[in-house]
Amino acid sequence: MFNKNKLLLAFLLVGVLIISGCSTPAVDNSEEIEQLQNQLQEKDSEILSLNDEVDDLNQQILALQQQIEELDQGDEVIESIGPTPGDSLLTTAIEAIQFIADMNMDDLGAYVHPTKGVRFTPYDYVNIQDDIVIQAGQFQSLVNSPTVLLWGYYDGIGDPITLTFDDYYDSFIYDVDFENPHMIGNNVKIGMGNSLNNVDTAYPNGQFIEFHFTGFDPQYEGMDWRSLKLVFEQYNNAWHLVGIIHGQWTI
Repeated sequence: MFNKNKLLLAFLLVGVLIISGCSTPAVDNSEEIEQLQNQLQEKDSEILSLNDEVDDLNQQILALQQQIEELDQGDEVIESIGPTPGDSLLTTAIEAIQFIADMNMDDLGAYVHPTKGVRFTPYDYVNIQDDIVIQAGQFQSLVNSPTVLLWGYYDGIGDPITLTFDDYYDSFIYDVDFENPHMIGNNVKIGMGNSLNNVDTAYPNGQFIEFHFTGFDPQYEGMDWRSLKLVFEQYNNAWHLVGIIHGQWTI
C-alpha cells in the first residue's frame, strides 16, 4: 500500500512538471506600448502644428484677396473719371453735366481740355477776347473761392458781372436743373433769342450738346427759356470740354 502511494505521488509530480514545462512565461510589453503611445502623441502634435500653419496661410490668402479687390476698385474709380477715348459726344456731355449738377469741379476738371481750358460765357454770344478762360488745373480751387471776377456784362443794363465762381455758377451755369432738361440738342441750336448765337464760329473745331428748357411760367409764352451748351473738342481721341455757354432770352 505504501509503495502504491509513493508511486502515485511520483506520477503526480511528473505531471506537474510536464504541465509546468509546457506553459509559456508572461512577456512584459509595457515599454513597447509606451513607445508607441509616445510616437502617436508626437504625430498628433505634428498634425496640430500643420493645421495651425494651414489656418495662417488661409488668413494670408484672404488678406491678399481683399487687397486685390481694393486695388481693382481703385482702378475702376480712376478709370471712370475723365473722358474715355472712343466715347460719343453725348455720352461725354452727360457725364460732364452730372458733375456740374453736383458742383463737383474737381472731377469736372478731368474733362477739361488740357491745353485750352474752358471758356465761360454768360449769354449765347461768345466773346473770344473777353470771356474768362479757366484751365484744368484751376478747377479744384474754384468752389468756395472768395475771388471776384469780371465774367462779362449784364444784358440790357450793361453793368459788369462781377461775381465769385459760386455766385456765377448759381446765375449763369446751373440756375435750373440742366441735368433733367426738356430737350437735348446734339449739335443742334434750340434756344434762340435776340443775342447772336455764334457757337459755330467761336469753336470751329468743336461740337456741342445743348441742354434746354422751353420755359417755366406759361404767362411768359416761352420767353423764360434756358439753355446750357457744353462745347467739346477732340484731344487724344476723346472729347474734352472747352466751353460752357449759358443761354436765355435777351433784350
